[in-house]
Formats: sequence, structure tokens, C-alpha cells
Amino acid sequence: MTTKKLAPIVLFVFARPNHTHKTLESLRANTLAKESDLIIYADAARNASEAEKVKQVRHLLQSINGFNSIKIIERETNIGLARNIIEGVTDVCERHGKAIVLEDDIVTSPTFLEYMNGALDRYADEKNIWHISGWNYPIEPTGLEDAFFWRAMNCWGWGTWQDRWVNFRKDPRLLIESWSTKDISAFNLDDAYSFWEQVQLNHQKKINTWAIFWYATIFSHKGLCLNPAQTLVLNIGIDGSGENCGTTAIYTSQLSRKSNFSWPREHKESSLALERIKHFYKNNNPSIARRIARKLKRHFRNILKSALQTRKIEQKQGGSNDQI
Repeated sequence: MTTKKLAPIVLFVFARPNHTHKTLESLRANTLAKESDLIIYADAARNASEAEKVKQVRHLLQSINGFNSIKIIERETNIGLARNIIEGVTDVCERHGKAIVLEDDIVTSPTFLEYMNGALDRYADEKNIWHISGWNYPIEPTGLEDAFFWRAMNCWGWGTWQDRWVNFRKDPRLLIESWSTKDISAFNLDDAYSFWEQVQLNHQKKINTWAIFWYATIFSHKGLCLNPAQTLVLNIGIDGSGENCGTTAIYTSQLSRKSNFSWPREHKESSLALERIKHFYKNNNPSIARRIARKLKRHFRNILKSALQTRKIEQKQGGSNDQI
């Protein structure tokens, strides 16, 4: 593969040592890993129950090899996933002009970096292309070529350029006040799935996320996103361990090892891909009641788990002075 300077890889980690290990091992197995610079942002623990896991992750990071260079930024206090990603991607894009972004639960194909760098080089000067995704839905790939354009971004292994990312804006109130019903319908893939709900929940301060606002930024600028026809990443964090992910297998598909990619000839949304993704959502979209119930269950399970871990730490610290 002929390429310009390879994009730096930005990895965001927190308190999942097993997931982080698998993410790093798969990334190191990529054909371009040894030529790539790896920059890691490690967030700090929110409470005492997370401190040991965070310590394990940071210890793991000290033994990394297999990349051109490795830089680790350890946050002194917890700033949360959304802020960590926004600030990290902003800093790397300002310094390098582009970035490939991963979180600590993304296992990549050995050809992931080949695809990402190839696309970032191919579309660097095509200003209507805003985002490169390494993941794709488990849809039928026949007829989609090696990759396709569409309106929505996916954040499970992705890349972009500084001159696009600089437009990123997280302002749910502005979107709610300025977008029309027609805008919202198109944003929701012609009402196939309610992405807009995430904007509302951020506005209500019930969640604090970033990806939906990158999608909104791209959508507002009429930008296009590139997806591979067959996924080059797997999200192993859909097991209840992630900050914003539940437990589901509907997004899982076979990891592609394709190389020598060809790129779409026309810079327009693939109607075939859009229809297949809309069909996927309509067949797998749970009711609002079920989604709320699942979120509440996960929330209370995490509270209980945190309380039990904190209690164990207190017992260890108290030793024989504890009285029951």
C-alpha cells in the first residue's frame, strides 16, 4: 500500500484490563502497526472501587510494544469518556492533521489500519467526506463493493481529519431549537431508528455522550461517511462492562480480513446500504419501554456492584477493627 504519513492511532482506556489487552493485541497484529504512532489517553478512577482496575490497565500499558512510537497520557482525575475523547481527538488532530480513533473494547482486523489509512489518504481533499468508519452492521454485503458512503457515522473504530473535526460542536439545545421535523426524520434514517433520542437525553442531562454530536455535526454540514461493506472491527464491550453499552449480540458479525481495498466511484449515499441498515434497525429495534427497563436494570446492577466493591475495600482497610 502506498500512503502518505500514517495517521496516529488514538486509544482511550479506562478500567477494563482484559478488554484493553485484547484491543492492543489485535491492533499490534495489524500489518501497519510497526509503522504507526500510538497515543493512549488513560482516564482516572471515579471512586475507590475502580482504582484497582485502573491501576491494572496502567500497568498493562507499560509493557506495550510493536508500534513505531508509544505515548501515554494518564489523566490525574476522572474526566469521563465523552470529555476524554473530545479533548484527545482535538489535540491529536491539531498536532497531526488526522487521527484513527479506538476505545478499549474494539478488536480490529489485521487489515484495519490498511483500510483506515488508505481511506484517509484517498479522501483527504474530498471535503464532503467527513468520517471513515471501520465497523459495519451485520448486513448482506453483496452489491456494496468494498465500501460505501452514507449519512451516519459509527464510532467503533473510526477516523477523520482536522479540517472536519474542528467543526465538532456539542450543543443539544441548539439542535433542539433549530432542527425541523424533516431534519430529525432524516437524522433518524427516515424514522427507522431514533438517534434523536440521544440528543434529547443529553439535553436533559440523563446521559453524557459525544458520538451523537459528531454525527449531528456531519449531518448539519451534509457530509458523508465511509463504511466497509464487511466489518473490520468487533465491539467486545457489549457485555455490560462499557460506560454507554448494554448487553446485546445483534451488532456482531464475522470479522473481515480483506485487503487491497477499492473505493466507491460516486460520492453519494448508497441507497442499497441505507435500505439494508434501515431494515436491520426495524427488525431489531426494541420498544422504548424495553429499552428503558434495560437501562434501569443495568444502572441498578452497576450501583450494587460498586457498593459491594467499596464495602470489600473498606473491610480490607479496616482489618480486625471492623465490628459486625
